[in-house]
Order: sequence, then structure tokens, then C-alpha cells
Amino acid sequence: MRALLVTSIGVACAGALLLPLAPTESAESMLNGKRSTSADDAAPPLAARGPGGVDSGTRAAGAEGDKSVPGSTQSVTLRASGGGTRAGDELLSAWEDDPSGGRRVASRKVKPFSLVGVVWKDPGAVPPGRIQVQTRSSATKKWSAWRTLNTHGDGSPSPGERSRRGEKALGATAPMWVGDSTAVRVRIVPDVEGGRPGDRSGAREARETTLPKGARLELIDPGKSGGAGRRAGDRAREEDPAKRPGGVLPALTRADTRSTYGDDAADATPSKKDRAEDTHIGPRPQIVTRKGWGADESLREQGFTYGRTTKAAFVHHSAETNDYNCGDVPAIIRGIYRYHVKSSHWRDLGYNFLVDKCGKIYEGRAGGVAKPVTGAHTLGFNTDTTGIAVLGTYTKAVPSKAAKDALAKLTAWKLGVHGVDASGKVTLTSEGGTKHKRGSKVTLNAVPGHRDGFTTECPGEKLYGELPAVRTEAGRLQGRR
Repeated sequence: MRALLVTSIGVACAGALLLPLAPTESAESMLNGKRSTSADDAAPPLAARGPGGVDSGTRAAGAEGDKSVPGSTQSVTLRASGGGTRAGDELLSAWEDDPSGGRRVASRKVKPFSLVGVVWKDPGAVPPGRIQVQTRSSATKKWSAWRTLNTHGDGSPSPGERSRRGEKALGATAPMWVGDSTAVRVRIVPDVEGGRPGDRSGAREARETTLPKGARLELIDPGKSGGAGRRAGDRAREEDPAKRPGGVLPALTRADTRSTYGDDAADATPSKKDRAEDTHIGPRPQIVTRKGWGADESLREQGFTYGRTTKAAFVHHSAETNDYNCGDVPAIIRGIYRYHVKSSHWRDLGYNFLVDKCGKIYEGRAGGVAKPVTGAHTLGFNTDTTGIAVLGTYTKAVPSKAAKDALAKLTAWKLGVHGVDASGKVTLTSEGGTKHKRGSKVTLNAVPGHRDGFTTECPGEKLYGELPAVRTEAGRLQGRR
């Protein structure tokens, strides 16, 4: 779950799309007459998409979710050069030289968006090169540097995870928050062997750059909480979650947490035996609920999936950028939620909790914050664990003290509710993944990083290095130190 900031890259070739905005264009006039996914239409199966890679049919206005659902999703089919180009493909025409050594395609119109990602049909497929994006700010009108989308995604649903419409989960990059934007360029930079960057003498060989079958660019506008629309250049002004009835679960003292077990009205109370035997429960921190960040509950699968308990809390990083305002976090989470559900076909937001750099904690996947809700965050270990994403990229950047403190408080409470020493070790049984064989017994820290259970760099070298201190503080908050 990394994001690489790319300012200058010499490549053998790179395919790209340029998608600038005409704010007054209707959906029907976009993409040379073909329609992109409208504000709240559920994305149809890939097989149902028209030749332009967009919906071959959409629901009429007034259908379920229209007008009442904030935000929108636009889907555009991607086909790269170097084997992926097809004769007559409308999205790959009018090529021109790109000084970086890649190639660029003529403009196509899109609506405003704030989060981008790429999805494809086979979740087991991996793009052969680096998928990079440039976006144009609606405020400054300037283009960003090229940035790489993490093709290993930001979470991993268990086999069988499906959307509300029954669609199988797709392969996907991690979503990248780019802020209010009006245009995007996409290219795939091929993997190369030998030679030097920028060397076109034949000393290095470019690998195939054809994208996985069904690859499409997803442009997400998270909208405003409360359902208000947004115009190009506007910054979503979020309502304070604390001012919304039910928008925040208040913090509890350690004594109050033990007496109530930290449950809100939606949560089941553990057995009397568990309540009597376990007193090592950290105080419950304040948590912004799904209502607080403006979740549209009609998007997700309505049922819930639970494990038997919560044994560990896997730590991730997400959002692919540290350049965000904490006031934008509700919108960022709505964008990730929409990308996971509508674009990637997951049943709900993948993470159980999210933490921002200002130290605020947000409820993620629905089902009850104290319950052992099965998320989609660590393939092989989604059951009986919880997934916590710290918003930002921490490969080189050091996480804030506020974020680390929030992690310690959250894990002290959440793991304490289920009788787990947050500073100790646990043994988990792998359900199968890239790092541990199915059925193998794996001993991990109770607060591990994503990389401990899955082959990934997540949660970044700097955040991973802070986890020992987080575990120690969480144990102290539980009264174990």
C-alpha cells in the first residue's frame, strides 16, 4: 500500500489517457457520446459494459439512491500501448510524444473527482508495469507530478467476498486521494531489464505493458456529507461529526469501559464469564461513527459477517498521500468506501477502523465497533482480527504522535474487549494467502503490521518501525504494565 511520487522517469514506452473536465457537459455527452457511470448508478458487470468501457445502460433518475446519495463514480476502460491497443479504439487516438519517453493521448472529458484507482476483472492478476496518474487541481489548475498507484491494493478481501449485487470482488490498485481535481492522465510504465533510465539504444528491454483484462479507471467524487452537490473548485465543507446525532461514540474512562464493556446500542455484550474474568480493557477512545462521516448505507451489503472473537489488530496505511487536511477525512473515507464497494465489488469498506494524522478515529466496516466484524484488510487473516488503516503513506514519512497515540488507545480498548494483551503475542491460523500457507499456525504480535500477514510493504517502513512503541503503550493503557 505504497505511493511513489515520480517526477522524472525515462521509459521505453508508456500508454496514457488525458481526461480533462468540461463542468457543464452532461453525462451523455462525455467520452464522445458514450456515458460514464452516473452519480449513483451501481456499476454493471464488466461483461455488460459498452465498447467505450462505460455503462451500456443506466438507471433512470429517481431510481434507488439517486439524488439522495452524495458523490459519484465514473468508469473508463483503459487499454495500454505495447500490445493493448486495438484498431478503432476511441480512447487511444491522436498520440503525441511525451518528453519522459512515454506517450500521451488526446483529451477526454470527465466530471470533478477527488480519488482515483484502477480495477480489473481477475483479482489474481497483477499489471506488468507501474500504473501512474497525473491529476489537475481544480483550485490551482496545475498538474501534479506522476504518482504510482500501488497495484497490490490497500486491503485484501477473503475469497467469496461479493458486493451487494452479488458481483465477485475485482482486482484493484489502492485508491489514491488527489483532492478536488478536474482532469487526469494515466499511463503504464513497463518494467525493464538492463540499461539505464532513458536509454533507448536497445540495451534494455521493455516488458509487455498490456493491462489485465477489463482494466478501467475509476474516478470518485465522495460528495458532501448531507448529500449536497459539489461544483468544480469547491472544497467540501464537512459538518462536524460531533454536531450530528449519533455521529460520535464518546470516550469512556477505564472504569466506565469495564462496566459497560465499551458497547454502544448496536453492539452485543460479551458473556458474563468474559466480563468477570477480564479487567484489562483500555478506556474506549472517542470514535466517529459511520453516520458521523456520512456513510451511505444503501451502497453496502446489508448483512454482516462475524468471527468468534478479535485476536489481533493489523495496522495498514492508506489514502496514498500525506497531503490532506484533517477536515477532509470524512470525504476521504467516503471516497475509499465508494471505491471498495462500487468499483472493487466488496461488501463494504475493507477496514474496520481508520485513523487520521490528527489522531481522530473513525468506524470503518459496519456491524458494531466492539463486535468481531470480519473485514477485508489482510488476505488469510481477515477472520478473528480487526484492520486499522492510518491515513497517509509511511514508507519515508514518520507518522504523527497523534496518530500513534490513537492507535495505542484503539488497540488497548478493542483487543481488551476480547481479552487480548495488546502488548503480547497471539497465534492465528492462516486461511491462505501470499505469505502463509492455508492451515498453518502463525505466531504474531497482537498488533502486527499488514506485512506480517501478507506480502506487501504496508504499513510502510516508518509506521512499521513505530509499532513496538504502540504495543507497549497499548499494554500500559490496559493496565498490564
